Amino acid sequence: MDQHILRVEDVSVRRSGLLALEEASLAVVEGETLALIGPNGAGKSTLLLVLAKLIEPDRGKIFFRDQLITKEKALAYRRKVGIVMQEPLLLDTSVEDNVATGLRFRGVSKVEIDKRVNHWLDRLGIAGLRKRRARELSGGEAQRTSLARALALNPDVLFLDEPFSALDAPTRERLLADFYNLLGETSMTTVFVTHDRDEALLLGDRVAVLLDARIRQIGKPNQVFAAPSDPEIARFVGVETVIEGLVEEVNEGLAQIRVNGFHLEAIGNVRVGQSVLVCLRPEDVTLWKERKHGESSARNTIPGTIVRLTPQGPLERVVVDCGFPVVALITRASRLEMNLEMGMPVVVSFKASAVHVIAR
Repeated sequence: MDQHILRVEDVSVRRSGLLALEEASLAVVEGETLALIGPNGAGKSTLLLVLAKLIEPDRGKIFFRDQLITKEKALAYRRKVGIVMQEPLLLDTSVEDNVATGLRFRGVSKVEIDKRVNHWLDRLGIAGLRKRRARELSGGEAQRTSLARALALNPDVLFLDEPFSALDAPTRERLLADFYNLLGETSMTTVFVTHDRDEALLLGDRVAVLLDARIRQIGKPNQVFAAPSDPEIARFVGVETVIEGLVEEVNEGLAQIRVNGFHLEAIGNVRVGQSVLVCLRPEDVTLWKERKHGESSARNTIPGTIVRLTPQGPLERVVVDCGFPVVALITRASRLEMNLEMGMPVVVSFKASAVHVIAR
């Protein structure tokens, strides 16, 4: 059985008179990386600050290793955790002094301080910057210093509040890769806030989706992203095609769903006569200039017309009007090979197993 290191029960928080977190309950498993994801203003950072005991909830309880964290125990608890914020909060001193600061506050011996500081400067690739002052650092260097300072404390839990979002793309990618490897090496219990789905998929062992100040779904990233529990979560996790349908037949788990005159096949736990939402991720949709028999195992095939083409880095986002909009994500090479243009007739196809069905 997984051991919970941290747990909150029915936590609610008001900030500036507004409800920032409502009846949140959550357990963090020791050694896991938990991503708190959601749009801006969803309550992610508030939940992180509650977990770190940096703000007091209006109601609810917080437990660390099954012990209730009272106000009297809050300081002792905070000494067991490390925190990295979006903007590095560094002292106007050298990199090595910044990394050593928390250890000095805790009364760690100089020998041990030197050992830990040297280790984390080396591990995060900033040993050559040890004498440089914080104000002379780039954004990535400053965030690495902030991470080193937190990790040098050997925290029981590491909290991170969007630590990569303020960095330029190349710096962010390098730091993400290093941090991913670091998590694999240490198995450190980590809770981090992000609104970036790719970060959650890369780093998270589990994700908790927050919308409108509530925790709406918790699970493994692939489960949540492939099987969102409601249409709002579906749209947030990148399900761009959400269409209404009616279940007309169910045979051994394979459902026939009528959608705007078409019959689609889907795998799902539904019943005949039920109104549902048919959800598709864009990467699960294939485009054809014309569909030839035997070219694909996909059971669903619908004709349509391209109404929008939008570049997305090396990919192209294609919106096809099939009587309802279907969104596909293809490579730029595929677009050029098929010579796709606005107004062109195409065929969209997708497998029954790619369809996620939400009962209404």
